[in-house]
Amino acid sequence: MTDGALWLGASAGARAVCVLVHGRGQSPEEMQSHVLARISAPEVAFVLPRANGGSWYAARAVDPLTGDTKRALAAALDQLAADIAAARADYPGLPLVLAGFSQGACLSLEYAFSGRPAPEALVAFTGCRVGQPGDLRPQALPPDLPVYLTGSDADPWIPVTAFAEAVLELGQSRARLRSDLFPGRGHEVSDAEVAMLQTVLADLVSGKTPGMAAPR
Repeated sequence: MTDGALWLGASAGARAVCVLVHGRGQSPEEMQSHVLARISAPEVAFVLPRANGGSWYAARAVDPLTGDTKRALAAALDQLAADIAAARADYPGLPLVLAGFSQGACLSLEYAFSGRPAPEALVAFTGCRVGQPGDLRPQALPPDLPVYLTGSDADPWIPVTAFAEAVLELGQSRARLRSDLFPGRGHEVSDAEVAMLQTVLADLVSGKTPGMAAPR
């Protein structure tokens, strides 16, 4: 168990694990109250990493990658990798979904593209790649990884263009992708997005590859 992360849910009898990463200026406790409180998953263990100072890196996701951002991103990815490794160690052999919101979604996408040990599924609520298309960014996404990516044309942090660029990169990397754009949705996790996470978790608990078939 790593310092700072919030561990919730099934301590015995778990059949799947979810690592849920908070956004900028948020906390694991907010992910618990805003997302997990809307989910029924008694057979899932949850690990909620905690960023020092509430942010994983200082730049906006769509800013060009600078040396400072690369260093902060690398440190955040190392911390996330340690939390995932701790979850794997505590719940060996169980399928794991990596999920995140906003900056946490962006960090989760970067983790999946980084070539580190992959989750069994990725759920990115309002996310994109960190940096700009011209920046050198890892492209080591494992093929056939189930990915659910969302966005909104009204979100102030993740522009539609950045969302679309992430969709393109995921498609080129042969992800098993579902992407949903929610017109007019604010900077939040909607009921439809929570329902999708619920179905992904239910599939993993049942030993299935996530079908991501929940309605919008």
